[in-house]
Amino acid sequence: MPEATTDSGTIGGACGADWCDDAERLSADALHTLQLTRLQAALRHAYEHVPFYREAFDAAGVRPEDCRSMADLARFPFTVKDDLRAHYPFGMFAVPKERVRRLHASSGTTGRPTVVGYTERDLSDWADLVARSIRAAGGRPGHTVHIAYGYGLFTGGLGAHYGAERLGCTVVPASGGMTSRQVRLIQDFRPEIIMVTPSYMLTLLDEFERQGVDPRSTSLKVGIFGAEPWTQEMRREIEERFAIDAVDIYGLSEVMGPGVAQECVETKDGLHIWEDHFYPEVVDPITGEVLPDGAHGELVLTSLTKEAMPVIRYRTRDLTRLLPGTARPAFRRMEKITGRSDDLIILRGVNLFPAQIEEIVLRTPGVAPHFQLRLTREGRLDHLTVRAEARPDATADDRVAAVDRIARGVKDGIGVTVAVEIVEPETLERSVGKFKRIVDARRDG
Repeated sequence: MPEATTDSGTIGGACGADWCDDAERLSADALHTLQLTRLQAALRHAYEHVPFYREAFDAAGVRPEDCRSMADLARFPFTVKDDLRAHYPFGMFAVPKERVRRLHASSGTTGRPTVVGYTERDLSDWADLVARSIRAAGGRPGHTVHIAYGYGLFTGGLGAHYGAERLGCTVVPASGGMTSRQVRLIQDFRPEIIMVTPSYMLTLLDEFERQGVDPRSTSLKVGIFGAEPWTQEMRREIEERFAIDAVDIYGLSEVMGPGVAQECVETKDGLHIWEDHFYPEVVDPITGEVLPDGAHGELVLTSLTKEAMPVIRYRTRDLTRLLPGTARPAFRRMEKITGRSDDLIILRGVNLFPAQIEEIVLRTPGVAPHFQLRLTREGRLDHLTVRAEARPDATADDRVAAVDRIARGVKDGIGVTVAVEIVEPETLERSVGKFKRIVDARRDG
């Protein structure tokens, strides 16, 4: 990383004020040239060293030398999560095991876990990109970063940790859990930045209030939230109740981990994808056709620099669209994730995502920002119940009004009838990581 220059060290500010890596200053033409060079090398690396890719490319009738422009990438086959599971544990690696310096893996709750590996250079690139992300979020050398992402096989904690250290920050490796202790650490260590899932940030908010501490009185200035979709309504909830800037970070372990894309604190208008390392496409989720920038679809990512485990056209299942860059003009933005194609609920012919319900719940007086969607089946029909927590000060009349407001909001805004249940405060299970929004009880019937 380049040496940092000095300025006031305050939160925010445009790229180049006090720390910025060279790639953030690339012109559009220079970026395109770099991307094509790296893409061609990545395709060769995958084809020559990963049997899965050699077979897949051959079956599709393409070879690395057929890629003469970025548009040619569309000729190459997709990679999906089941491909990674089918080659568990190390079948997707492109380097000998002795060159792998770290392994991460998914939880494997829905089958075999997906395993990813990193060479020494991969780890250094990852630290650089997370440092770039924290910098874009407002972090500066010398700031203290409280990391409440889970450590271990999950990429969140260690990815954030090494990136914060690379930037020159002081790290508090709190991990998840022990919520009351985290509140005490935030008060005692006075971090400027917190990195955590948005749902666990709400759990911390509840704990601050339970302890009688005003969340707005803390030293926190910026929250960097990722690992799950969250809405503009949740941003407003967190910013107002914590008096911080809430920004989005994006990544997934199959591609690298956190730091693939980052929302900039000065604009908060979507996440700039670090396109010098990851090439994005948006495709039609059904047909796989590449869509033009500005069209909504499924995000597909190709790694341009990974050594241990390159990924070619990985289907993320995340739904978004690509937009021109703003705070970092060289890099395109992706709109905040609106949901995942595999989180889609089709209820009596109507498509809906948990994020749509979240916006309605967070706009409802007397209701806390904690909810779950419970799917059941009666006869041949599916039914959806929105279970939301009442705020501690909500009256009986508030609860009755909330039921009506949420039900009407879903009916008018989404076009489907749902049941609504307002439960007691602190009834729904709290999350120390990703919150489980959908409970599908149809499988039990």
